[in-house]
Amino acid sequence: MDFGRLGLVPDGERRRVCHGLIFTAVFSRHQFVWPTFTQTTEDVICGFEAAWRFFGGVFPVVIPDNMASIVTKAENTAPRFNDTFFEYAQSRGFVIDAARVATPTDKPRVERVVSYVQKNFFAGESFIDLADCREQAEIWYKQTAGMRIHGTTQCRPAEVFRLEELARLVQLPGQPFDIPRWSEPKLHRDFHVEVDKALYSAPHQLVGRHLKARPDSKTVKLYFRGELVKLHPRKPPGGRSTDPADMPSGKEIYATRDLDRLAHMAEGHGEAIGIYARAILDTPLPWTKMRQVYRLLGLVKKWGPARVESACRRALEAEAIDVNLISRMLERAKEAAEPDARPEPVVVQGRFARGPSEFATAKQANR
Repeated sequence: MDFGRLGLVPDGERRRVCHGLIFTAVFSRHQFVWPTFTQTTEDVICGFEAAWRFFGGVFPVVIPDNMASIVTKAENTAPRFNDTFFEYAQSRGFVIDAARVATPTDKPRVERVVSYVQKNFFAGESFIDLADCREQAEIWYKQTAGMRIHGTTQCRPAEVFRLEELARLVQLPGQPFDIPRWSEPKLHRDFHVEVDKALYSAPHQLVGRHLKARPDSKTVKLYFRGELVKLHPRKPPGGRSTDPADMPSGKEIYATRDLDRLAHMAEGHGEAIGIYARAILDTPLPWTKMRQVYRLLGLVKKWGPARVESACRRALEAEAIDVNLISRMLERAKEAAEPDARPEPVVVQGRFARGPSEFATAKQANR
């Protein structure tokens, strides 16, 4: 199969260049043409699906050109294929045998068919739109291209195909292929990756690493070094899917905005501390006050639950809801508990200082 430029086809109020994705059966020379404006992987897969429906099955081997929608890195012996198309080939059961770089002799049958399609089908014709071009192409290869006497085989391609090749094709699965879109997002410090404008969590050990994301219409799969590390349901743009198990210990509450669990943590250190934490969160936007509750828990860790419990109790009596106030109360209580005892001055005698007897007079000595 190969792409060939056909010409201009109306697309609304303008005309766009239309290309034909051309399939040619190697033995019978039976062919199929899929007109398209673009050559993305999604468009190529749609063309393949239409071709399999036309032929009535899947060819076991496909020889494509080195188009970017199929081959990401062209190489004569070991080319690298597009992840999406490679997965599609596996789902349909055919092998990709890409032609070598700058070697049209690897696919001579489709090379000669490109000019035949351009001159016999498209040249001199006018189409309403792309859908009309596809309908006219189907009529052409059924009535004209398939029923002509081929110059090499001296047979009608459609008849040879039905007699010799149709029975050798692989049965086409009834379920349509759900086209994924592979990408390589980076796991940020909030333990989420962005895939199609939505956020999905991943294990926190992989922060800063690039993952491979495979979103389809229903799920989003995240891979690291070929291993599946996370599976999420697909979210619309702006959505968010977070698994608390992906968060480091102590941060899953903040990531999931679990206000009740955060308040229960505060209550575990004391009744007044729990009441004070719920008073902090009692706002129209409680998740904006979560940092203050975390600071209150930090004061418990620093000063101990007994001192913070006492400070919270006094602040509640005064109806003062402010974590900074609790911190100042604890600091002042520490200063008041320390005794104001100044150390006595220490007299340090010089190393070479003389004793008092050295300065006594002779008169004092006679006495």
